[in-house]
Amino acid sequence: MAIRWRAAAVLLLLVPLALPGAVAQAAVPIPPVPAGFHWGVATAGFQTEGGAPDSNWRRYVDGGATTVHDPYANAVDFRHRYAADIALAKDMGVNTFRISVEWPRIEPRPGEIDQSALALYDGMVREIEAAGMTPMITLTHFTHPGWIVDRGGWTNASTVDSWLNFANLVVQRYAGKGALWITFNEATIYRSFEERNGGLNFFQSEAMMRNLVTAHRRGYDLIHQLDPGAKVSSNVAVKPPPLQWFDDASFVDKVRDKLDFAGIDYYYGASLDNLSAIHGATDEFWKIDLQPDGIYHALKTYHKKFPELPMYVVENGMPTDNGKPRADGYSRADHLRDHIYWMQRAIAEGVEVIGYNYWSITDNYEWGSYRPRFGLYTVDALTDPALTRRPTDAVPAYRQLISGAGVPTGYLPKRRPAWCVFADLSTCFGPVPLSAQPG
Repeated sequence: MAIRWRAAAVLLLLVPLALPGAVAQAAVPIPPVPAGFHWGVATAGFQTEGGAPDSNWRRYVDGGATTVHDPYANAVDFRHRYAADIALAKDMGVNTFRISVEWPRIEPRPGEIDQSALALYDGMVREIEAAGMTPMITLTHFTHPGWIVDRGGWTNASTVDSWLNFANLVVQRYAGKGALWITFNEATIYRSFEERNGGLNFFQSEAMMRNLVTAHRRGYDLIHQLDPGAKVSSNVAVKPPPLQWFDDASFVDKVRDKLDFAGIDYYYGASLDNLSAIHGATDEFWKIDLQPDGIYHALKTYHKKFPELPMYVVENGMPTDNGKPRADGYSRADHLRDHIYWMQRAIAEGVEVIGYNYWSITDNYEWGSYRPRFGLYTVDALTDPALTRRPTDAVPAYRQLISGAGVPTGYLPKRRPAWCVFADLSTCFGPVPLSAQPG
């Protein structure tokens, strides 16, 4: 029996090599991204602003609940440096800038609105507008006020009304500015963080998700009432099946009629020739073998799931270990170009993609640690008191991609497509062939 299984395994491995077109180069044109495309960068309040007020995450960090315990310090001080960071984005040609507004900062105590916090976000939105960019505003990016924690967090149904009051204040303030709205960043990851850090036990998870679904549905209607014509979504963290199926069933499938676009966050893929995503379980993200063709499979999967909705890549980025070059030699610029290539492949095959945000404009506090570096501009938050922004090789690469409406003619990705991708089992009979524009 063992010999038969071994022979079958060898045969399975050889099948893709024997199939016509499995390794062929298909000369199909890849069109430029469409006019009006949102070329963006992203940030999040708690991860970048510094001076964090009382919140679930401030308590997790101060109490040592996180897996890694780097001191929060002042993050990268976006709170005082947002104008300069927005200018860096403008210099690249970026036309969309994603921020999150911190509910814990705006409403530090029930019903008490901090006017200085509102002035802070007024300044951010004003700078984004002055730079000729579209603001993408996330209402909740994993944080809620300490007083909400004391009331049971999202397991308490009253949190829905409290959150809607906060949302009403923010949306009224920035209505009419052409903003793209995100209600909740990665709702299922929000839940997972609460479980992991001790803010939620397994038996409370369903209540949290039920209340998040209700809040999004009501929030969607509220935003359209206050900001007619605005586009609203809640971005999804892409995971390999079957994990994705369970995540989608608990949130996005229940709000699909309350989405104006499908927002996806793609970082890592999984396939039979790449199981390295397991390093994410220990927060060693830089050890994961990156799989750029996975963004193509994610876009195709969600286009099939939501054919009536345009797609937006709300987050995509590459981690390095404290800013050091990756052991495999894959650069941030290579990663960026390869992912844009595969995004354009999806567009060429009929997927309507309206935007792409790079995560992130600078390195930031990655939920307990400064070690994973995702920034277009790197910042040594723990060792450099000046918090100097230093450009990576992806800065000129992104500038060229934006000005050229995508990858140049004839571009072929540095990384070959994966074999037997869990999101598309047809690739078990040969990976998606690479392609280039003729000439």
